[in-house]
Amino acid sequence: MKIVALDTSTEACSVALLCGGNSISRYIVEPRMHARKLLPMLDELLAEAELRPMQLDGVAFTRGPGAFTGVRIGTAAAQAIALAADIPALPVSTLAAIAARAAREHSFTKIAVAIDARMDEVYWGAYRHAGTQLELMGEEVVCPAADVAVLDDSWVGAGTGWATYGSELQAVSGAFSVDQAADFPHALDVLSIGVRMFENGEGVAAESALPVYLRNKVAKTEAERKI
Repeated sequence: MKIVALDTSTEACSVALLCGGNSISRYIVEPRMHARKLLPMLDELLAEAELRPMQLDGVAFTRGPGAFTGVRIGTAAAQAIALAADIPALPVSTLAAIAARAAREHSFTKIAVAIDARMDEVYWGAYRHAGTQLELMGEEVVCPAADVAVLDDSWVGAGTGWATYGSELQAVSGAFSVDQAADFPHALDVLSIGVRMFENGEGVAAESALPVYLRNKVAKTEAERKI
């Protein structure tokens, strides 16, 4: 199985590749550089594995929610690879990828993910992790920090929303944040989720590999900013 994973949905940019049972990756945090960095990073991984894109079996990518431009960059790259190589695309939630990273790096089992969505809101999703399974509790939403789901103190917060709205999120949800929890997704976790999707036949055609923003509006009008 040869699967590649891409993430450009937040300030971080990363790629990962599974080939011959081994995973390799590249990861940087360089905001607004994703369009320049993504393809060279991918080319580097493919060269290291001595693979051509046409030899891939699938391409996983973070479909959002996240930064509008970043989500579009990753989605477009995944669509192009899937179309050119005639392979399935594997759309992975950015929130799920952050939860999976927190579970992988810190063994957390209950992860409340909040990404700063600007406009005084967060992208929110609560995930339970057991073994290799990641289960979304409820649904992913975009909402003010004061409107997130009520949980309890057995949950750990992850994602950039906790740095911005930590006190509000903790007061409402009951979850708590820790300094070492994952702020951004990593392509290694996009890869692990994507591999399970591939094995379960959950890939989609290139034209169906679409971004998910959770909201249609990405900026406030000038009048709204004055309210």
